[in-house]
Amino acid sequence: MTRAQCRPPGLTTVRIRNHATAFLIAGSLVALAGCSSGASKASPSGSSTSPSSAGASVSSGSTVDPEQAAVLAVYTQSWQAQAEAYAKASSAGTDLRKTTTLRALGSIEQDLKAMRSAGQVTTGKPVIHPTDPRVTAGEIPRATLTDCVDTANWTLIDKDTKKKVQLPSTRLVKYVSTAKLQKWGTKWMVTELTAQDQTC
Repeated sequence: MTRAQCRPPGLTTVRIRNHATAFLIAGSLVALAGCSSGASKASPSGSSTSPSSAGASVSSGSTVDPEQAAVLAVYTQSWQAQAEAYAKASSAGTDLRKTTTLRALGSIEQDLKAMRSAGQVTTGKPVIHPTDPRVTAGEIPRATLTDCVDTANWTLIDKDTKKKVQLPSTRLVKYVSTAKLQKWGTKWMVTELTAQDQTC
């Protein structure tokens, strides 16, 4: 299966399989569920910050400059907002619109709609390990970073029964993810998050 077939292309993707019992939530729960778990290992390059749950702030021990710190903070806030949204299958009341562009948010909303239709939500949170971002100046400053996302404690469940949804055994529980951000005025926004077909 190619990387394009594995999707997700943004902060998204839910794929409903077997009558909506197997979700592929991009950059999230079961990233690359249809891909081989035997993919080559790849360690994110660059110095990394301390592991953070999707709700945690960036480690104060990181040796990044202020612009890099701002990028990491927004990236972490975006993950926190996603975890909150998937926990109730709705973006209402979350900070997704404050950290994520409309394009990426549209994909997330598709995920959430599919989850609502299937009567599923998540429990727990992913753990992220973002590297120090590479920031480039320009009319619109841009940033990229690599992450190792651990979804071992982020579980898809049936909303009513609270029972765990069975997912493909080939899914990658820990995977490499790359993120792109842009600075709009004084604010950084996540514009793209791509799960790679690589363990970490």
